[in-house]
Amino acid sequence: MKLIIDTDAGVDDAQAIMLALADPAVEVLGITTLTGNVHIRQVNPNVLTILEIMNRDVPVYAGIDRPLIQEWEDAAEFHGGDGLGNFHDRPTLTRSLEAEHAVPALLRLSRQYEGELTLIALGPLTNIAAAIRLDPDFPARIKKFVFMGGAIAAQGNTPIVTAEYNIFTDPEAAWITLDAFTESTMLSWETTLAHGFAWDKFNRLCAIDTVSGRFFKAISKATAERLEGDFHRPAYLLPDPLAMAITLQPGLVRESGAFYTTVELNGRSTRGQTVIDYNGISGQPANVTIIQQLDTDGVYDMFVAALSSS
Repeated sequence: MKLIIDTDAGVDDAQAIMLALADPAVEVLGITTLTGNVHIRQVNPNVLTILEIMNRDVPVYAGIDRPLIQEWEDAAEFHGGDGLGNFHDRPTLTRSLEAEHAVPALLRLSRQYEGELTLIALGPLTNIAAAIRLDPDFPARIKKFVFMGGAIAAQGNTPIVTAEYNIFTDPEAAWITLDAFTESTMLSWETTLAHGFAWDKFNRLCAIDTVSGRFFKAISKATAERLEGDFHRPAYLLPDPLAMAITLQPGLVRESGAFYTTVELNGRSTRGQTVIDYNGISGQPANVTIIQQLDTDGVYDMFVAALSSS
């Protein structure tokens, strides 16, 4: 698999990137960055830190630093001020950003590897939308597009209660992207809620005594404490890792459905909500495969393998 990762490098992004970097069957051709969970000024060193920890060399291209139109609101409440759970034991960075901007890099790589690329978006879709507007043929050159985002039952996690954070952060970018891609795969917030790691499993992962295992524990600790202590969640949540897992191993999907999906841009109480035509009322062709059930045990096994390898 030839993979490009578009990321806003919060805690779960880092966990997802670790899965990809540890998979010997995957060639990560590039990582593109943008503002989302935290500002891109912090996202960039976060990605470089992950590469240092994993001892991998992957080109990193800095992208767009704000949503297309609306004001940006960070998610530091859950990811820490640095985006990595206030991770203090950072290694000295020996890797650096590429000079090329993320958006032209996406277009160049899509031409160089036409029909071969898997593109996964772990944050807002700002870079993807900009690439589409610069070159409308961009989606047709992508083999598979997967994104973590959206709400499939209007159970969001933002001030717009029906909207999920990644889509809420840049609704216009999400609208442009879903309008342009005739096929994509969506891992939603509700699917995240239904497929966490029970706390005993999470704690077993944190006990893996490797460089990667200790990094996983360090960046995950603060989020875990909030989820278990403040929100009384029965499991540790894995938004981006679930999206990455079903990208790397599609056989983990247990139930899915293809539906026409778009994004509400104007509703006072629903701006940023993903609107899904479950009953075919719109007459529009299905453009998004929505993941409804997946094999969480299989995802856990992926993490054990990834964290035990180095």
